[in-house]
Order: sequence, then structure tokens, then C-alpha cells
Amino acid sequence: MTKAPGKTAPPKPPTDADSQAEGFRKARVARRMELIEDYVELVADCMDAHGEARQVDIARRLGVAQPTVAKMIKRLDEEGLVSRRPYRGVFLTEAGKRIAEDSRRRHQIVERFLLALGVGEEVARTDAEGIEHHVSAETLKAFERFVRDA
Repeated sequence: MTKAPGKTAPPKPPTDADSQAEGFRKARVARRMELIEDYVELVADCMDAHGEARQVDIARRLGVAQPTVAKMIKRLDEEGLVSRRPYRGVFLTEAGKRIAEDSRRRHQIVERFLLALGVGEEVARTDAEGIEHHVSAETLKAFERFVRDA
């Protein structure tokens, strides 16, 4: 059986238990990082708009309760990604800024790729929000090439 020009064979499922386990491990790591990336990206957005990020604004934008935000901000502070100032808001550290910038960049590439495929703007923006956290560097580069060459 011959392939049509430009067509590739469908990927084969992993038969090796180790490679399958590695795929699941990478997905778990990406899910753990997803929440961190969402928070630091949102803190960056608030800082850009208002000079600081207040917990009430973060809670409203994420659609969660303020105690949920407080718990996550504490975790981000412990991990050195944000700093908190009494009677002020939350601010990104240099490490937090790097994560936010990388997350924004991935989101923009994925969104442009989806738009290039013909996906509508609202759907592309929403889908990119999930995909950006799970896309590998190799796939992201392929998305960039596709958009650039389209």
C-alpha cells in the first residue's frame, strides 16, 4: 500500500511500557505546571494593567474563591515566583516573569497555529489556553514553522 504524496501514516500506539509510562509522566508534569503558569500569567496581566495583582482580581478572573487564590499565592511565594507586600498586591519575581513570558509566547504560537488552520478566534483563544501547557518544544517549533510558511 502506497501513501499519497504529503500524507503520513497514522502514529502507532507505543508498544513499549517504558515509553508509554514516559508519555503519561510528561502529561502529569504538564498538568502540575498548568496551574502555576495560569497564575503567573494572570499576575503578569494584572501587573501590566494596574501595576500590581490583587487577590480579589485574580479570584474574579479565574472564577474561584479568594481563599483558593490565597493558598496558591502562598505556594507561588514559597517557590520564589511571586512576592507579597502587606496592604499591597502580588508581584512577580524574575523567575515568575520568565514563566509568564514563556507561557504567553506558547499561547500566542498555538493560537496563531489554530487560526491558520481556520479555527475561529474565540475557539482558538480558548483551546490555546489548554494546549499551551501540554505542547512539547518540538511540536511548538512545528507550529511556528507552519504559521510562518503558510
